[in-house]
Amino acid sequence: MEVLNPVQRRIHQAALRLFAEKGVSQVNISDLAQEAGVARGTIYNNVENIEQLFRQVASQLSKEMHLRVSKSFADLQDPAERLANGIRFFIRRTHEEPQWGAFLNRFAMSDSALREMFYSQATTDLLSGLQGGRYRFRQDQLVVVISLVASATLGSMFLVIEGLKTWREAGSDTAELVLRSLGVDEAEARRLATTELPPLPALD
Repeated sequence: MEVLNPVQRRIHQAALRLFAEKGVSQVNISDLAQEAGVARGTIYNNVENIEQLFRQVASQLSKEMHLRVSKSFADLQDPAERLANGIRFFIRRTHEEPQWGAFLNRFAMSDSALREMFYSQATTDLLSGLQGGRYRFRQDQLVVVISLVASATLGSMFLVIEGLKTWREAGSDTAELVLRSLGVDEAEARRLATTELPPLPALD
């Protein structure tokens, strides 16, 4: 993953907030400079154009979250527990970093880098669960199942952003219902969805 210097990180964080609020086409260099608290010249020195900046922000965000979630799974073997935790990590982070959640909610299904963040880990764990008998669905349904997981997670992130549910309520209910839809027993799904969620590991 590309290492950003402090100025680039500041610009990326400002861009994430602006993109989440306005969309890509409505953001300009002046907006970005003001939001980041830097001179326009600093933006020109670090940003090729707004569209390229969006791609960089989306790619960086995707890789960072994917690596952190993957790291959290190092000692977890059960694909159902991994899936339940993964769903809740996204929903909890939306509570902790609302602009991060708003950015994902706005762009996750339309940007390839952000879709990859959802799909890559989920594909591995869903196939593992299917082959191990943990889940019950046809293998030709895999793409639809991944879409179901991603859509359910994003929908609950929206509930948290809007203040309609706490992250714990939304996270546990979503994880439970997704697991039940995949064939996990109701009581087992509820147990996995309500166990204490560990901290999301930081990257070294």
